[in-house]
Amino acid sequence: MLDVDLKKFPTATGVYLMKGAQGAVLYVGKAKQLRNRLRSYFSTAGDGRAHIRFLMNRVEAIETIVTDTEKEALILENTLIKKYRPRYNINLRDDKTYVSLRIDLREEFPTLQLVRRVKKDGARYFGPYSSSTAVRETLKLIYRIFPLRHHPIAICRRRDRPCLYHQIEQCSAPCHGLISQSDYRALVDGAVTLLAGREKEVVTLLQQRMSAAAEQFNYEQAARRRDQIQAIEQTVEPQKVAEAGAGDQDIVGLHREGGEVELALLFVREGKVIGRRSYSLEWRLAEDELLSSFLQEFYSREVFIPDRLLLPFAIEDSETLAEWLSEQKGKKVQLLVPQRGGGRQLVEMARRNAEESFREKGSRREARQQVLSDIATRLQLRRPPQRIECFDVSNVQGRFSVASMVVLSDGEPDKDAYRHFRIRTVEGSDDYASLYEVLKRRLTRGIEEDILPDFILIDGGKGQLAVLIAVLNELALNDRIDAVGMAKSRVQSNVRGKVVERSEERFFLSGRKNPVILRQGSPALFMLERLRDEAHRFAITHHRKLRRKSTLHSALEDIPGVGAQRRKALLRHFGSLKKVKQATQQQLEEMPGLPKNLAERIFATLHQEGPAE
Repeated sequence: MLDVDLKKFPTATGVYLMKGAQGAVLYVGKAKQLRNRLRSYFSTAGDGRAHIRFLMNRVEAIETIVTDTEKEALILENTLIKKYRPRYNINLRDDKTYVSLRIDLREEFPTLQLVRRVKKDGARYFGPYSSSTAVRETLKLIYRIFPLRHHPIAICRRRDRPCLYHQIEQCSAPCHGLISQSDYRALVDGAVTLLAGREKEVVTLLQQRMSAAAEQFNYEQAARRRDQIQAIEQTVEPQKVAEAGAGDQDIVGLHREGGEVELALLFVREGKVIGRRSYSLEWRLAEDELLSSFLQEFYSREVFIPDRLLLPFAIEDSETLAEWLSEQKGKKVQLLVPQRGGGRQLVEMARRNAEESFREKGSRREARQQVLSDIATRLQLRRPPQRIECFDVSNVQGRFSVASMVVLSDGEPDKDAYRHFRIRTVEGSDDYASLYEVLKRRLTRGIEEDILPDFILIDGGKGQLAVLIAVLNELALNDRIDAVGMAKSRVQSNVRGKVVERSEERFFLSGRKNPVILRQGSPALFMLERLRDEAHRFAITHHRKLRRKSTLHSALEDIPGVGAQRRKALLRHFGSLKKVKQATQQQLEEMPGLPKNLAERIFATLHQEGPAE
């Protein structure tokens, strides 16, 4: 353990960084009194966190940064964690993806958008929702009742007639002037009211409109209102009503068992529970520090910040956190610890959700460990692999060569650890040389950061495996990391050449001539196939992105006077690169903000490139 003179450290408020070999940041923390906090790491009793034992054995230096206030320390800690991504800080991994609905009421004709990030852009957000499928079903209902526009209005206005959604009565076609702005605003108000959970107000309004239409003998219109009311009543599910005040609030529940902690977040919007998220943490943090770190990490993302957070217990820096969250939201945010009543019942419900989530994940975790043990036995690994990495190389005729690395941690995808690699030293389509470069770079850095896999799976056969073995031997890692090559199944004809058959997946091991065949349909084979396919998907996605960028560059960026902003304006105005190429010189000249001489230059250059694709 590092031998330090604690008297040299300041007693002020600030942030401390614990560094390992080559100056890599292992842990970032904040403290109201830095010297006292650091003393706890070196005390005889030791820090309360089990993982600190492993951390302190790797620490070679400690750096402190003094701040004027606790809030500055909190913000700086957050910034440094995002910058260095320290191994021993909290790393939240969601149990499922989530989406929100966005509407900007400042637009002339607002519309609903499905987004995955909540930004401070003045728009209104609803959610988060755990199921994107359920949200899309909700949107279908809203469009039937309140036919808002679906597409960007500038693009729709360039069409000769309204889109298909207008023909099926799910868009009121403001782009072609078929509805006034005031009538459209009434539709927007209805959609917002419904999404806000005040469906009774919407039903009352629709009942009034139905009665008015019936009185005017407009029975067709009255029937549509009746159908809309029935759709709302059948679709809106009964939800638990939160009695602890109106408005938006998030409720935190915590379940601890041994060295593992499960945290659950319940989302209450307009007095109703709309969703849940849960997180598993395996570190033995002191509970108040754990909860504080969790809240900082979660709400520093682009997520919706509610008016109130209901916590299971008080935390030391609650006032600082509340001040920071209020600045993030732009209005006051409260951190409350309810002791009785509806608020306490909600916190207890969140705790039960955390306990149930822990139980569910526990059974899944045991099943994954069994699969990993089976993989270790069948592929002759030294131990069940806790971290598996799989690599794949992608290129088209030697161009845009990239590689991907995907990771399984304890049998689950660890998407934060995925990496893309641009091939730097290899020209042409030499997959072996490209793979050698990527593996060498990855494992060299892994040695420096002390983050290495237990098992590497290579997408390929004996040749690719030989490259991996050579790199492991070169870096003296062959006794530490297991290596296997996974060759794709082959489609072939049978002996008579008539019936097509598919061969089994083959796994090549070092020092073994014949491949290992895993039983078809086995969980072990399924896990490894998914990992291989994910590596391929991740590489192909990045490869296509590079090709798209290259296409845009060759077509527009080489034209003098067309920079990034002008290129975006052209694509926004015409809709696509293909339509920019198809545009006549007159259409280019008519584009707002585009000088005539530049329009002539763009037209001439694009038509030298050849016809539109």
